[in-house]
Amino acid sequence: MDWAQVWEIVSLPDNIPIVAIAVLVPFYTWYAARQARATDRLIAQLEADPQMAKTHHRKIHPFRPGWARELPVWPYLLRIEFLAALVVTLILMVWSITLNAPLEEPANPNHTMNPSKAPWYFVGLQEMLVYFDPWFAGVVLPTLIIVGLMVFPYVDTNPLGTGYYTIRQRRVALAGFGIGFFIWLALVFIGTFVRGPGWMWFWPGQTWDHTRVVYEVNRNLPDLFGITNAWLQAILGIIAIAVFYAGSAWGIHKLVTRSELDRKIYERTSLTQYVVFQFFAITILVGLPAKMLLRLLFRIKYVLVTPWLNV
Repeated sequence: MDWAQVWEIVSLPDNIPIVAIAVLVPFYTWYAARQARATDRLIAQLEADPQMAKTHHRKIHPFRPGWARELPVWPYLLRIEFLAALVVTLILMVWSITLNAPLEEPANPNHTMNPSKAPWYFVGLQEMLVYFDPWFAGVVLPTLIIVGLMVFPYVDTNPLGTGYYTIRQRRVALAGFGIGFFIWLALVFIGTFVRGPGWMWFWPGQTWDHTRVVYEVNRNLPDLFGITNAWLQAILGIIAIAVFYAGSAWGIHKLVTRSELDRKIYERTSLTQYVVFQFFAITILVGLPAKMLLRLLFRIKYVLVTPWLNV
C-alpha cells in the first residue's frame, strides 16, 4: 500500500471536493433514509388505524393544540436561510485562504502532464471517453442526462411523496435517481483515484508507474464471431442493441410494477410518458453501466460498428 501516493492524490486542491463528497453523500443519504423510514412507519400505522388517520397530521410531527397553523416567512424561514448563507460564506473564506487554487504553470509542449485530468466536475465525462466514442460520450450522453432531468417531472404521475421523505411511496423515482447519481459519482471517483499515467487502471494505493506497459487487446462485438463484412457487422450490432433494449424494458417493467401502489401509478401513466421513461432509463441507467462492464471485463470496445458511427 503506497500511502504516499494515496496522500498525494487526496491532498490535491482539485480533489478536496471529491473527498468531501465521499463523506457528505453517505451521511446525508443515511440521514434522509432515516427520516424516510420514520415516515413510512407512520404511513403504515395510519393505514392500519383509520380513526387515527382522521385526526393525525400526515407528517412525523403531528399538529398540536396551541401551534399556529401558518407561519410568516420572516423571521422563521429567512432567519435559517441567512444563517446558512453565513456558514457557507465562512467555509468558502477558510477554504480559499488555506488551499491554493488548482492553477499550474503555463503549458509547456515539451513537458506534458501525465495523467492530464479535467477538473473534478468534468472528470466523469473524461472517464466516459474510455467506453464510448467522443461524439457519444461528450455530446449525446450529457445531452440525454440534462434532457432526462427536465423530462422526468412530466412523466412522473405519482401524486404522493410531496413535501416529506418517503421510500415506500417513491420507490421508482428514488431508485432511478439513486442509480444515476451513483453511476456519475463512480465515474468521478474512477477518473480521480483509479486512473493514473496513460489513463491506465491503478488500484487505490498502487504506485503509479510511468513506464508501465499493459498488453490489452480491445475488440468489437463482431470480432467475437469472426464477422468481417461491414454490413453484417452493422446488422449484428443493431440486433444486439435491439435485444438489449427489449430485455431491459421487460426487466424494468417488472421492477416498476411489483407493488400494488406501483401498479396503480403505472395505470395512471400514458403510453407516451411510459415510453419516454423507458428510453431514458434503459439508455442511461442500464446502458451506461452495461457498456462499462463490457469494456472493463471483456475488453469489448464497440457493439455497433458502421463506417459512419460506432456505439
